[in-house]
Amino acid sequence: MTTTPTDTPTPNPADAPAGTVTTGTLDAPGVRLHYEVRGAGPVVALVGAPMGADAFVPIAELLAVDHTVVTTDPRGIGRSPLDDPEQDSTPELRADDLSRILAHLGAGPAAVLGSSGGAVTVLALAQAHPEQVRTVVAHEPPLEQLLDDRERRREALDHMVATYLAEGPGAAWALFLAEANIDEAGEHGPSGAQPEPEDGFPERDPQEVADERRFFLHELRGTALWEPDVEALRTGGPRVVVGLGEGSTGQVCDLTSTALAQRLGTEPVLFPGDHLGFVEEPEAFARRLREVLDAG
Repeated sequence: MTTTPTDTPTPNPADAPAGTVTTGTLDAPGVRLHYEVRGAGPVVALVGAPMGADAFVPIAELLAVDHTVVTTDPRGIGRSPLDDPEQDSTPELRADDLSRILAHLGAGPAAVLGSSGGAVTVLALAQAHPEQVRTVVAHEPPLEQLLDDRERRREALDHMVATYLAEGPGAAWALFLAEANIDEAGEHGPSGAQPEPEDGFPERDPQEVADERRFFLHELRGTALWEPDVEALRTGGPRVVVGLGEGSTGQVCDLTSTALAQRLGTEPVLFPGDHLGFVEEPEAFARRLREVLDAG
């Protein structure tokens, strides 16, 4: 696997003043990847999908006190534009992108925390590039093919995508939240995206609209329908921890996280908050993550 560094030099966090953020870009097949580096110390990468680097800023700042923290916009999201905007996003592609960034930074073996679709990314990274990771924390991976009603859930995903195309994002997010068993006023899916504005409301940010479209048309199914190689995760080398939000009881990611942990022969590790605990309770989430990483 080869990487093509851009004109942005490889950042050395040790050379940066405390509290600064070093940003960079890296050319990979079909994409120009945006990444950010904070702090100094043991490397921990924070990974989302479809969430990009901005969602992790509060917890990244907390961890950067004694860690080198790497965040990135996944391919096709935010500041990581694709050569072909219609290319589907798969966990394998995103894992290879993360692998390239870690190699470019000389940052390994690293600890990695992935949340939601990012949890699926880091599981794929552990399978494909186990030498680059030492601890993998998969926080609420939406692995719906591990559930008994997998066929019904596959049909529900197809219906969400069809609804997005026919009726718009508001109706699609309503189906998404209902299927996920999430009932929170004001929350519209894992990217925090909002439905189409009504009269009198400001227009939405074009990048947010584009990211939302990519999620529904090119990422949702590939992530939720991905099936991990459980044997490889159990024996491949990195320590794999399945994280679960304390407030996620009964939600689909409670079911999928529990199912994955059972197959790995472990118990889920509880984290503060629910599916977005690292966003809503960053200080408590960072403390718990430190405990998990220190235990490894």
